[in-house]
Amino acid sequence: SSIGEIAPKFKGCKWFTLDDLRKASDNFSSNHLIGVGGYGKVYKGQLHTGELVAIKRAEKESFQGLEEFRTEIELFSRLHHKNLVNLIGFCTDDGQQMLVYEFMPNRTLRDHLYASNTAEQALNWKTRLSIALGSAKGLEYLHELADPPIIHRDVKSSNILLDENLVAKVADLGLSKLAPTCSDEKTYSSVQVKGTLGYLDPEYYAYHQLSAKSDVYSFGVVLIEIITGKQPIDNGSFIVKEIKESVAWGGVASLLSFVDKRLLDETTVEQVKKYFRLALQCVEDSGQDRPKMNEVVKKLEEIIKLQE
Repeated sequence: SSIGEIAPKFKGCKWFTLDDLRKASDNFSSNHLIGVGGYGKVYKGQLHTGELVAIKRAEKESFQGLEEFRTEIELFSRLHHKNLVNLIGFCTDDGQQMLVYEFMPNRTLRDHLYASNTAEQALNWKTRLSIALGSAKGLEYLHELADPPIIHRDVKSSNILLDENLVAKVADLGLSKLAPTCSDEKTYSSVQVKGTLGYLDPEYYAYHQLSAKSDVYSFGVVLIEIITGKQPIDNGSFIVKEIKESVAWGGVASLLSFVDKRLLDETTVEQVKKYFRLALQCVEDSGQDRPKMNEVVKKLEEIIKLQE
């Protein structure tokens, strides 16, 4: 059966024609281009209703089988959470593979942390904490509440998008994997390691054992980025390694020197120590020593209470 026949089964997910999306993006003009990745290009578009969208158009080289593409749409059209980017629809005309998402005007967390132009507002500490909590809740939903559970596999600061109110939404579930369903077998082997250097769970990298704890590791790296304003791999050195070495020598107190200078007036020592302890738990070498995402959410809520 063609995808058109099964389209109505995707609840709340629209089936767009190629023409719809051409019109929305001014024929995929370079003026509308907002992102380029391994899979293809992302364009900003405006539907005839006036709604702004992001159109993710796969290049031929990264096409999946129609069956896989269908599965992905079916899966993501069922996910609804305020901290996940919402899939609005798809297009498969002329053998295209396009996904249409809600548009996020404030781009990515990464853009804000490393903005070279000063016009980009440096996020204050309170906002950074709320972005950390929002993205943690999005991942908690994928791991614990989605049915079946989902492992994201590519958690990083450029996959955390910000809406007009700087609310965080986890994006780019393209690499994600369904978690294994039998409850005792929470890890499974994956032939091809997927993800981004600097964020990769060392256990997954070494043994190809993937679990929800792999996302927790990557999220721990994001937590470190949020408080330090440093990229995971900075001038050839790995920030996680630097931080672990610092703690080994000088305890958690030694980490105060890593805090982003723009945040110094807004943070308290107690809060920073708690935050770093949580980040360090998330980046433990062994998955079983890392917390689950729901525990990360609770800890972040406690840290935010200290702010009040």
